[in-house]
Amino acid sequence: MGTRLGPFTHAIPKELLPVGEKAVIEHVVEAMKLAGIEEIVVVVSPHKHGISDYLGSGRRFGVNLTYVVQDEPLGLANAVLSGEHVIDGSFAVVLGDNFFHPKSFLGDLISYHIAKRADATLGVADVEDVTRHGIITVQGDRIKDIIEKPMPEKAPSSLGSIGIYVFEPDLFDAIRRTKPGYNGEYQLTDSIKVLIELGKNVIYKKIDGVHIDVGTPKDLVWANNWHFRYCGCE
Repeated sequence: MGTRLGPFTHAIPKELLPVGEKAVIEHVVEAMKLAGIEEIVVVVSPHKHGISDYLGSGRRFGVNLTYVVQDEPLGLANAVLSGEHVIDGSFAVVLGDNFFHPKSFLGDLISYHIAKRADATLGVADVEDVTRHGIITVQGDRIKDIIEKPMPEKAPSSLGSIGIYVFEPDLFDAIRRTKPGYNGEYQLTDSIKVLIELGKNVIYKKIDGVHIDVGTPKDLVWANNWHFRYCGCE
């Protein structure tokens, strides 16, 4: 809903807020293109038609965009499931309100996923605020557990999911097995826990570089300051 970014998001979806000369979601599309992904599904709510107005068909970015509507805000897992009918084979999920640099992060994660023959691969980083992330427990390169936005005293580590994933289609069945959580939402972290319980190969990779979840006005300013300082030549 982007409530932490009000009053900006009273008029514009948070994914369209600018980081540098582009909407933050355009940076995500560029990362997908760089990773060799040219078929992209954009999941939107009924009220976010501005995203399709901005991105259009995707032709100007060299990709093909398909829009899928999530009728009710029932959580990230439900949003991913809403795109099942247009997904064929392995797929990546990237949150549209996150800024990453360098943009090679996604291609690196996909290559790692393939090399490890994983069923699910999460991009993670050491995070300062565990209450804004899914925090993982690890054994080697495998994830043994994940807790959604724990209080600091209950966090098993500082390794947090940063909104980039690579999945096999088994995820869709795991989502259907997922029970609703807080506010009746279906959390992707709970679906990942289902995969772990089913004995699937669920792994992680630490992502180098800069990751900013553009979720508050402070984060939006931080992303722009960083972009213009280090990426202003783009």
